Amino acid sequence: MKKIRNALPLFAAFWLIIFVATDARSQDIDVQNSVHIIEDGQAQIIPEFNDPDEWIRHDLWVETEFDTDGDGKPDRMHVSVTRPAQTESGDLRLPVIYETSPYYAGTARPPYDFFWDVRHEVGETPPARTMGPEVERTGERPIISNSQIRTWVPRGFIVVHSTSPGTGLSQGAPTVGGENESLAPKAVIDWLNGRAPGYTTPDGDEEVEAFWANGIVGMTGTSYNGTLPLAAATTGVEGLKAIIPIAPNTSYYHYFRSHGLVRSPGGFLGEDIDVLYDFIHSGDESKREYNNRTVRDTEMAEGMDRITGDYNDFWAGRDYLNHIEPVEAAVLMAHAFNDWNVMPEHSYRIYEALRERGVPAMIYYHQGGHGGEPPHWMMNMLFTRYLLDVDNGIDEKPRAWIVRERDERDNPTPYDDYPNPEAEPITFYLTPGAPERGGLTATSTSGQGTETLVDNVSFSGSALAQAEWTNHRLIYLTPELTDDLHISGVPNITVTLASSKEAANLSVWLVSLPWNEGRGTVITDNIITKGWASPQNHQSIWESEPLVPGEFYSVTFDLQPDDQIIPAGQQIGLMIFSSDREYTLWPHPGTELTIDLDATTLTLPVVGGYDVFNQD
Repeated sequence: MKKIRNALPLFAAFWLIIFVATDARSQDIDVQNSVHIIEDGQAQIIPEFNDPDEWIRHDLWVETEFDTDGDGKPDRMHVSVTRPAQTESGDLRLPVIYETSPYYAGTARPPYDFFWDVRHEVGETPPARTMGPEVERTGERPIISNSQIRTWVPRGFIVVHSTSPGTGLSQGAPTVGGENESLAPKAVIDWLNGRAPGYTTPDGDEEVEAFWANGIVGMTGTSYNGTLPLAAATTGVEGLKAIIPIAPNTSYYHYFRSHGLVRSPGGFLGEDIDVLYDFIHSGDESKREYNNRTVRDTEMAEGMDRITGDYNDFWAGRDYLNHIEPVEAAVLMAHAFNDWNVMPEHSYRIYEALRERGVPAMIYYHQGGHGGEPPHWMMNMLFTRYLLDVDNGIDEKPRAWIVRERDERDNPTPYDDYPNPEAEPITFYLTPGAPERGGLTATSTSGQGTETLVDNVSFSGSALAQAEWTNHRLIYLTPELTDDLHISGVPNITVTLASSKEAANLSVWLVSLPWNEGRGTVITDNIITKGWASPQNHQSIWESEPLVPGEFYSVTFDLQPDDQIIPAGQQIGLMIFSSDREYTLWPHPGTELTIDLDATTLTLPVVGGYDVFNQD
């Protein structure tokens, strides 16, 4: 088997080794092994690395441990490399920033008429779905993506990209959270450490060595690209030192379901795991029929269960929290509190688990929607600390960084942790008022009776929240706040209800009223948080049961995490309704939900607890 280096011109030996550190602790670094310029604990631009015309760019295929496209050979992942010219001599070995994705080679194009039809009754077999179109692969070798390159190559890092299994020029099948999506980036990291073979072609035997890499790797990316660093970390692969997942999907059940309820991600009504499979399947056309038959039409079709929405072994295998034990890489989670696509629980549940295990972890939240990197200094300090081994003090910084309402995203406020350690639970109780507005009080009540709403998906959640009078929702308001109220953490609700049918949707929004629609309105003016659940799963998300019409059941579940300051003069509103037009199935209007007010409570994590909540 022939081994080669890439057929690229050789460059003179690197001219100078520079290391500057303003932090005295970083002087422990062996300056003879570093070209990096460090100021304020961050890697700075190295002028000699800053000319894109002198970067070396090439691609290759890394062999994995799996065969998911049924050809009897280990799948190979398409990988591209961008590195400073000074690494070509072999005398300079640098750490790697690595991003991988199923999106690089293109996705399905509009019209998106292959989503599930949500117009059917809850608990019934859905109408058949039209399969997605053939994805047309895009891109030209050797460049897979230009992301990360302009930021990190000038600072003395090599940037590596790879396409996910069954996408682009990578072999295999997309599985949307299956084991191969964790093992694929592991293989690339193994190759960077000399533990896995890389080849010049997808089927040849001419090897490529990563002679320019020192084996130390950091990963980052947003959305699906943010999921895959966590997937790689769950393998415990040696050499992966730090990850920065941005808006990552950490559980495909939590992405497509909610507490037993079939629920779409915001903005993609009718999407499910098989739809996402069709959306990304840009790999080898000759392998698509086999992949469709084995993955989409067998494994997914048998496991996803759009009838009950129950959790099961299929979903458990695609939940990275269940595979968290091997994670050793330092983690900076980044998310938005108003990301209604990949919702904020995805980052928090992983952050909480890592913190409990003692893994170095920080969390950054902003108040916007999907995506949004942490400030550059934060990302830079994490990679400088764990990829360059510079003791720059990031481990002593606060664990949580929250962008306050209307602040710029690069100006977060530091807190000791998230949730805010000063937050204490306050339990709120309901007083009647339907079809207008009832009360939400921190004083325990009894004898409040029941109130009934009539499901009608024709009305949006925002319309229902603003309505002065409607029987399509129940809403309960606190007194007008006399002081700002800081919520930090995970609200929890118990709804005790009876349904007129054997199955129903249950939706809950927490809103701030009066509703603001004027110029300069931002999302935090109106929406505090949301949550959805299946009353049929009142005992367990693993098993649903038909409701006995007229019989009362208690459903307890978490709303999405939040950290928000509700200004004085506003009222906090708890809105309970059935079908949420933006997220749930659309059953025929008319299902009645009757709420037992005495047995329904909301628990809010409030900074300062009861001492700061003034009901007067």
